[in-house]
Formats: sequence, structure tokens, C-alpha cells
Amino acid sequence: MAGSVRFLYGDEPRELTGVDPTMTVLQYLRTVEGRCGTKEGCAEGDCGACSVVIGEPEGKGMGYRAVNACILFVPTLDGCQLFTVEHLKAPDGALHPAQRAMVELHGSQCGFCTPGFVMSLFALYHSEPRPSRERICDVIAGNLCRCTGYRPIIDAAARMYDYAFDDPVRAREMETAARLRAMRRVDTLALEHEGRRYFAPVNVAGLVSLLQRHPDATLLAGGTDVGLWVTKQHRDLNTVIYVGDVAELHGIDDSGPHVEIGAAVSHSDALGVLASHYPDFGELLRRFASVQIRNSGTLGGNVANGSPIGDSMPAMIALGARVVLNGPGGRRELPLEDLYLAYGKQDRAVGEFVERLRIPRLGDGAVFRCYKVSKRFDQDISAVCAAFRLRLRDGMVEEARIGMGGVAPVPARARSTEKALAGRPWNEDTVRDAMAALAAEFTPLTDMRASQDYRRQVAANLLRKFHIETTAPAVATRVLAEEVQP
Repeated sequence: MAGSVRFLYGDEPRELTGVDPTMTVLQYLRTVEGRCGTKEGCAEGDCGACSVVIGEPEGKGMGYRAVNACILFVPTLDGCQLFTVEHLKAPDGALHPAQRAMVELHGSQCGFCTPGFVMSLFALYHSEPRPSRERICDVIAGNLCRCTGYRPIIDAAARMYDYAFDDPVRAREMETAARLRAMRRVDTLALEHEGRRYFAPVNVAGLVSLLQRHPDATLLAGGTDVGLWVTKQHRDLNTVIYVGDVAELHGIDDSGPHVEIGAAVSHSDALGVLASHYPDFGELLRRFASVQIRNSGTLGGNVANGSPIGDSMPAMIALGARVVLNGPGGRRELPLEDLYLAYGKQDRAVGEFVERLRIPRLGDGAVFRCYKVSKRFDQDISAVCAAFRLRLRDGMVEEARIGMGGVAPVPARARSTEKALAGRPWNEDTVRDAMAALAAEFTPLTDMRASQDYRRQVAANLLRKFHIETTAPAVATRVLAEEVQP
């Protein structure tokens, strides 16, 4: 078995053979290319010091996204363009606007985190027009600095749009896109190094065939969890099958009664369509990890991982989502909550994979909210995540669906609480009974994020919050205003 990884390093072509399938891009940059501007801070995708930018053809030009090099495997660069901080200055030595603004507004002190910030700003500069302050804060939430306040960095992000700059990246976009399309493979990439194998099929048929031959392979999508198996747990992954090149897994279709999202669609790409149909779900995803993680991680990967503190599953369970599985035994579909049998155990046969998700539209009379409770607003893991959907008619609850995270060994549906709501008036008495049912329905763990009693109380109180927001929005606004007073 032989193959090579082909990509553009800046504007220079690279073709790698004999590469370790689980070598990270960070390792490659520092040990092979000898480019040390990209730093290792946490090695788990949290601090952003390792941020690089990936370019891929998009429309008639290019799309650019910041990602964490510390948990990105080198073979996933195949057919892409890779930018590091060393690529940013113009041929005449002029600094890129992101660099110049950081210098002029004193956005750097010790400098360790600075390249990562610059790369996040570079991606922003090349993908969006002048952003709001809120958007800037979202973009750099995945870049941590231990020396400075963030104000000069935020100011630099706004200022960089003011500079005149003869941008070589934009000038070459169409040429770069053509070069990358010419690299695009039409068959499976197969690599082997010291007994470790890597496959990247380009269609579902190829993926199913590989899983028939390698049923115990590790499936890799965004790598935001699998990457940590290598960098933190030091696992040897003998066979890896990458699903990110499978064309059928990238589709989004919201033209019918369901929003259908392929398993390899990134959180960033899913956010827009989900926010348009379910605004609260969009806001939840805005708080999901960081921009770098959302650019890499996939909605299908979050579902297949099945973590009890995965934020997307409670929202989708409440919305009545169904998961489509595929594999050597054929395709089948089941309610998302039924996928999870116990901690680390799912209703998936050997070789089955998540192919896509089907999320029903809300419909008339439906109200939906989801809530994330964590110690920090940005880039934190939930202590409790709750999502509620009701269908109301004349003040009565016709149907209730509740998805919960952080209160059970798996993402769970609160069926007893739903029964306490269904067929009753949507009023204080009903909510009080349902709160008691929700507090008793699960037996949460006590861990570093929250105690068992805290989780129970928060879960019940979130149901009350939902009731206030859907019946007395003026009260909810006043309470929120009081909560944020110093």
C-alpha cells in the first residue's frame, strides 16, 4: 500500500510519502518544516497557540478557516492549503494587516500566544467583512493569553481593516483554487507507516467497503476528540479511516420537513442553517468550544462520540432528531436518544457509522429553548445542558420533549418529566410538578464541574426559566437585567 499526501504549504507544493498517519500538523511544522512560529501550549485544542489557517476551494475562490494544529493529523491536509504565521508578510516584507495592527496597538507582550492570535485574525480578515465587536470576541475566544488584557487585541482586530494592503493571498485565490482542484483525488487515499494505516475514501461506497475489511478501525472526522487520544493518552491508532473526504457526508438540505445534515458537516458550517430554523440552537453552538474547534469538529462526530456532556445532543433530542446509520449491513434510522444505551455503549453494529442527522422543523404552536450552564461563557464544558420543546394549543401542552446533558451517563430524554407536562395547562402549577419530576428523574454525578445536588436543582430551575421566557418575556428580561447588575 502506497500513497502520498499532497497540499500547498503557503504557495509551495508538498507531497509527503511515508508519513505517520497520526503525526500532528504541529509536529510536522516544527520538526520537518523547521517553522517554529506555531507554538505548543496545551496540545488539546484549548489555548490556540498552535492556530494555523486551512484554505479550501469555495465557490469561485477560496474559503479560509483557523484550526488547531496540535490535534490535526497531517494526512487530513491532502488537497488543502496550509498557512502559518511565517507566510503572512508580503513579498516586499510588508506586514499583513493582522500583524501590523497587533504591533501598532500593542497586542503582544511575551509573544508566545501572538502567532495564534494573528492566525485567527488572518482567517477573519480573509473570510468576513468588518465584524462587530461581539464577532471579534467570538473569533478569539479560542486564543488564550496569560500576559495581556484582551482589549488591545480586540482593537487590533477592528483596526486591521483600515490599512491599505496589496494582498497577495486574495490576488491568487482563483489560481490557488484551480491548483487545489487539480490535486483533488477521485479514489481512496491509502497510507502506511510502521504498521499504522490511514484511509481516506471519497464516497460512502468506499467507506462501507473499508469498514467491511477493517471493522475495528478508528473513524476520524474533525479529530477534536480523536486527536487527544494521541496527544494526551498516547494511544497507537493502528488503522484510521478519515470520513472528511466522503462527499455524501457534507450535504445540508433544509428544503423539506426536516433539516438534514451530513455527518461530516462542521459545527461552523451547520451553525448558520440551525440558527435560522432554531435560533436558540444557533446560540448554543456559538458557545460550543471555540471557532477553531467548530471549524474542525463535526455535528456527526459529536453525536457518534456520545459524550454525556456533548452539547448538541440535548437540543437535537428535544427537537425529535433521528440519526441515519449506514454500514456493511445497510442503512437504518432511529431516534437519536435511542442511539445511546449506556456510557460508552451505542446501538451501532460493528462497522456502522453515523451518515446524517434528520431534525424536524418546529411547526405551528411549537416553542423551543436550550440552555448551557457552565463556569465560563466561552469555551467551557457544560455542567448542565437542557433543551425544551413544547407544542401548545390554547394554553395546553399537547406535546413535550426534553433533552438533557450532564445529568446522566448518556445524553438523555426526560420522559417522566414530559409526562408530567403533557395534557396539562402551561402554568405555574404544572411547571412546579414537572420541576419535581425532573429533579428526581436522573442521578447525576458529582465531579469537578458540579455536585449532584447542584445539577438536579439547575435542571429543575431551567424548566422554570423556560416557562417564564415563554409566558412572561417582560419578567424574564427584568430578571436578566437584575442578574447582570454589579
